[in-house]
Amino acid sequence: MEFVKIFFVNTALLITLSYLANLIYKHTVSYASEPVKRVSWVLLAIFAGWISTVFGYRLDENVIFDLRMVPLIISTLAYPQPLILIIIGVGTGLTRLTFGINEAAMVGVLNLSILGVVCAGLSFWVRRSAASVIAKGLAVLLVVNVVNTLNIALFGVIPAQEYITEIMPVTFPAGLVLSVLFALIIRDFQLDLMRTGQIVRANELLSEQTEELHKNKIVLEERAKQLMLASQFKSEFLANMSHELRTPLNSIINLSQIIEEGDNALSVDELAEYGGIIHRSGEDLLSLINDILDLSKVEAGKLDIVNEDLNISEIPDLLLQQFSVVAKQKQLDFLVSLGTEVPGVIFTDPQRVQQILRNLLSNAFKFTMTGGVSLNITVVERQEGPALRKWVAFEVQDSGIGIPPEKHDLIFEAFEQADTNVSRKYGGTGLGLSISNDLARLLGGFITLHSREGQGSLFSLYLPLEVQENLSS
Repeated sequence: MEFVKIFFVNTALLITLSYLANLIYKHTVSYASEPVKRVSWVLLAIFAGWISTVFGYRLDENVIFDLRMVPLIISTLAYPQPLILIIIGVGTGLTRLTFGINEAAMVGVLNLSILGVVCAGLSFWVRRSAASVIAKGLAVLLVVNVVNTLNIALFGVIPAQEYITEIMPVTFPAGLVLSVLFALIIRDFQLDLMRTGQIVRANELLSEQTEELHKNKIVLEERAKQLMLASQFKSEFLANMSHELRTPLNSIINLSQIIEEGDNALSVDELAEYGGIIHRSGEDLLSLINDILDLSKVEAGKLDIVNEDLNISEIPDLLLQQFSVVAKQKQLDFLVSLGTEVPGVIFTDPQRVQQILRNLLSNAFKFTMTGGVSLNITVVERQEGPALRKWVAFEVQDSGIGIPPEKHDLIFEAFEQADTNVSRKYGGTGLGLSISNDLARLLGGFITLHSREGQGSLFSLYLPLEVQENLSS
């Protein structure tokens, strides 16, 4: 009967210890990392086994009966990992030496070490079995108590016959029943810890979702701002576009009406002058429509690039013919130079290259009142990542009004202009640079800008030279 009392005392102590451990876990260990949690569990299980021995039943000066194997049983269900269970078993056994080193103590170390190995073996079954938690718990309880009883009978200092006939009939069923009772209580604690962990994880997930929603809100607000600006830019663009469309159309309509109603009152010179104005207005209108169509094709990804040989040596003469009249009218110098290192032919889309250069030169002449405009064609090397690549550079330099540094990126965007007042003063839709920038990318190159307000601008078109070299090799 004394064994049963001591076992109840052991159970009460272990329950108290578990309750305290539960409180400590909730407020400290539950926030720690997984390795810290496992180390804490190992230390707690070993300490619980030692406490059980402290208040165990002393059969004589050296022999102690207790429930020190119960923390090992619970660990088998809570942390079914072989290494952890072996450490707990050996560690709990070694605590027996704190009560004196003797034959009974050594048997105690051996007994718990064997139980740790047995539980390590059971952990493989616990992890892989589809049985319920209760079935697993009862199986582990029964196996551990049976092995513990056999260990005491085989290796204990008490004679086997005395232990089997007088002590085991009391200690085995009492230990089994109290182990079951304690395991059920611990299981309840464990479920509470699991619920607490789930609540913590749910709160963390809710916090992450709240933060994500906040970030999404900021992104949406930024996009709404961008949409508002885009709408504003498009409204300004449409207003400017309507003006650009009306100007040539009005010229065509008014002059054609004058010609129609003039009968024979108009001289040949007047008719020729009016016809020239109508022709130029038609070309301006066609150019404007082509720009809009090119922009829509680029945005839809349907603009075709037709690569073929481009004779660079012909470009200076072509551009001089096109812009020499404008330069003479505005009394500007216009120079075109071709470097000796530039190859005669490169493989690209000639039509698109000339379109880009016309756009760049048109802007240069439009915004230059005094001084001049120049086009310099050279071969340069630029670092692209780890490689040094060769490029054909078309540099358009002017001495015009210039562009502030903070608006360098803005002028390459469709529907956006550095200053709408500039557009009203000098004319144009602002689509030329956007289209040119997109065309340069489609050709495998890019456009750079160096400019300061009031100090002119330098637009450079870079086209890859390696393509032609690879084809000719």
